[in-house]
Amino acid sequence: MNYNKQEKIVLAYSGGLDTSVILKWLIDQGYEVIAYIADVGQEDDFQEAKKKALQIGASEVYIEDLREEFVRDFIFPAIQASAIYENRYLLGTALARPLIAKRQIELAAETGASYVSHGATGKGNDQVRFELTYYALNPSIKVFAPWKDREFLEQFKGRTDMLNYAEQKGIPVKASLKKPYSEDDNLLHISHEAGVLEDPAFKPGKDILSRITHPADAPDKVTSISITFRDGIPVKVENPEEGVSVTGHLELFNYLNELGCKNGIGLLDMVENRYVGIKSRGVYETPGASILFIAHMDIEGIAMDREVLRLRNMLSPKFAELAYNGFWYSPEMDFLRAALNKSQELIDGIVYLGLYKGNVLVEGRESPSALYDKDLSSMDIEGGFDQQDSEGFIKINAIRLMAHHAILAKSQSRLKKNNIINNSLIQEMIK
Repeated sequence: MNYNKQEKIVLAYSGGLDTSVILKWLIDQGYEVIAYIADVGQEDDFQEAKKKALQIGASEVYIEDLREEFVRDFIFPAIQASAIYENRYLLGTALARPLIAKRQIELAAETGASYVSHGATGKGNDQVRFELTYYALNPSIKVFAPWKDREFLEQFKGRTDMLNYAEQKGIPVKASLKKPYSEDDNLLHISHEAGVLEDPAFKPGKDILSRITHPADAPDKVTSISITFRDGIPVKVENPEEGVSVTGHLELFNYLNELGCKNGIGLLDMVENRYVGIKSRGVYETPGASILFIAHMDIEGIAMDREVLRLRNMLSPKFAELAYNGFWYSPEMDFLRAALNKSQELIDGIVYLGLYKGNVLVEGRESPSALYDKDLSSMDIEGGFDQQDSEGFIKINAIRLMAHHAILAKSQSRLKKNNIINNSLIQEMIK
């Protein structure tokens, strides 16, 4: 692929080996490279990464704190949507990528850069998530994806080539031993994949966990909390035993992460389907969101209309699929989010939870918007419900069942009769 040289390019930079090599390589190709570091809650030394990028040759380094926006505009909407990919994965990496890419496009406009670049490989999901966002938000942007560039691939066939290049170019490389798998860290989760985890039967030890306490080692007592929701959004977490009350998007989510980690909540080991058609195995730690997901589903149970809940549950898998596949900024996602936002009106109340050794135990709930009527539901009092009405209700619903089975019985009788006739004919032919 041919690229114009002597132009600005904004590189999504982490400070690791891959993006450090890409940064220097792009400079060698004649680009002015602006390094962009997105803080989405990963435990990195951003100032050290900035120092490293400048040492390598970046013309500028931007460190953008996106944590509040990540929680408010990506994590909480996904919780409202009950979005969970393939019925298990809470979209930890997928939700961060469109936010990172959005700010990268904004920086490209602010700095006059014609190009954006990232370090995602050509086999994974992230390349799709980054680039679909780039093109959606700026159709005229030019994208340089090194791991899909022939010249780059010919020079770097593996980690050894990158390490040799780093040594030749004076790029500092961490001396610590690399874990035998890769990780992606943000406020929502940390993922572990590739390396030894590519064997789906490999059993990782407790040492793989970077955030949560292993459930077996979690405290032997229940941590009791309550979460208050307004329009399906968590607005307060209270821990009465410790006298803690937390509000604010980021502060609240950080506190739930803290409690989830302490109590061993949010561990998942699964094989999933990447959008590019490859299956991959991942081990995920998603503490705070796992608590929120269960609490939110529970408050919907008391405050959401049955048919609205049924429709919302049809939309949830599609929301998760679009987010996972990189279509956050798409017309179909706009449509889904509008419908889901409508479904969350009046999803208000408090859910009481017990956190214990990897489990989130729902202990009760209350809601000013409750559709639950204790008298109506009671088996002990009539409560305004005439039970004799149920007789007609059942008979009306039984009409189609009776019709279906009557036809089925006729069909089976006819089939049986035909079998008898055919058997008789066969016997006659044999004679």
